[in-house]
Amino acid sequence: MNLAAPDDFEGWRDVARALAGAEVTPDDVVWLEGQDDLFALDQPLPVSSSFPVPRNFIEIAQSAICHRDPERFALLYALLTRLRTTPALIQDHADPLVRHVEELAKAVRRDIHKMRAFVRFREIEGRFIAWFEPEHHIVRHNAGFFTRRFPNMEWSILTPEICIHWDKHTLTEGPGAQKSDAPDGDPIEDVWKTYYATTFNPARVKIGAMTKEMPRKYWKNMPETALIPALIAGAQARESGMIVKSAERQAIGGNSEIAWEALRDEALTCARCRLYKPATQTVFGEGPVDAALMLVGEQPGDSEDLAGRPFVGPAGQKLDQALAEAGIDRSRAYVTNAVKHFKFEQRGKRRIHAKPGAGEIEACRWWIDQERAIIAPKITVALGATAARSLFGKVMTIGKSRGQVLELPGGGAAWITIHPSYLLRIVDPGQATEEYVRFVEDLTAVRALLD
Repeated sequence: MNLAAPDDFEGWRDVARALAGAEVTPDDVVWLEGQDDLFALDQPLPVSSSFPVPRNFIEIAQSAICHRDPERFALLYALLTRLRTTPALIQDHADPLVRHVEELAKAVRRDIHKMRAFVRFREIEGRFIAWFEPEHHIVRHNAGFFTRRFPNMEWSILTPEICIHWDKHTLTEGPGAQKSDAPDGDPIEDVWKTYYATTFNPARVKIGAMTKEMPRKYWKNMPETALIPALIAGAQARESGMIVKSAERQAIGGNSEIAWEALRDEALTCARCRLYKPATQTVFGEGPVDAALMLVGEQPGDSEDLAGRPFVGPAGQKLDQALAEAGIDRSRAYVTNAVKHFKFEQRGKRRIHAKPGAGEIEACRWWIDQERAIIAPKITVALGATAARSLFGKVMTIGKSRGQVLELPGGGAAWITIHPSYLLRIVDPGQATEEYVRFVEDLTAVRALLD
């Protein structure tokens, strides 16, 4: 029995359904993958009959059939025959056969993702051509993604096994190619390399994780990868410099004021993420270096970015009001932000606040950790979810964590509440009053803990 291709799921399903419907056991079928016959049967193919199978088996089989494992047909058929009598088996992830088939499907899905992420087109005579070397039979499976992604381009994806071509209207297939059939480069690559270098975030460089997600075998076909060694080396050098300066601050000893000034001066030239480029300046923390209370907000706003001080805008005024009602003297607290540069979207002449991303929060954790080490507050208050994520190193839900003393990683007490800017966004006056009262109650509880 011939199939159209080794990834022909529909053809395999028709054959497998007929065999299973006739109760042909897996041991009675020899599955062969070759140029002539993919299936060799020792008896005529029975008349096909339908029977129900779990939906997730179909999804798993559609992926697993694309694997290069020559045993995939036999494994899938063996699982199919067992599911006829025990449909719930597909949920038993401890079963060796189920687990094996799931691993095949997982490997194929991973290869599909790699192809979508690492295909790089190069232009030649108005047509865009890419070379890719998949691990499994995924090219046809992935074709629809590229036709949807680049519908108005004429392109070809060349692989050793099969080539696919798109002319803006029709997708066609051709025989496999060699890498020499693909062009070496085009002028657009210089623009892409410049963009990649400027958006490369040194604070998030984890070489092991990066090479796991972007294996080196794909690098030869990606123009930006030529930049990676130098970018990593530069990031590591900057990180080493920060560690040395941190050690120097610790060597200062008990003079926290000098250590804090050294840290602030260091932060003024921070380039750990790309937010420093559009921002006016670094907005560092302020307050007594021996403060018992540390308040951590999200990031500076427009007013703070221009003034170079935290919480001086509308949210800062609301915070000052609530602190006063709670009996806390702001001048005796250390006030800072999780992210030190203003992230915004330009809309005409206005700069609209944009929420910091996980990478930007992680980049600035260096400064928060150093500030806490110098200030050594009795209680650290996280104003909002971004501050909580920065302090705890993970997503924290305000609704679940609010109103209780929490222990920070590495030691120290913390309290989570809302950011005062939330109060400014509430439209309903009654709700705004209710939330403000609750905010003051949170701060009053913090004051009681300090006392």
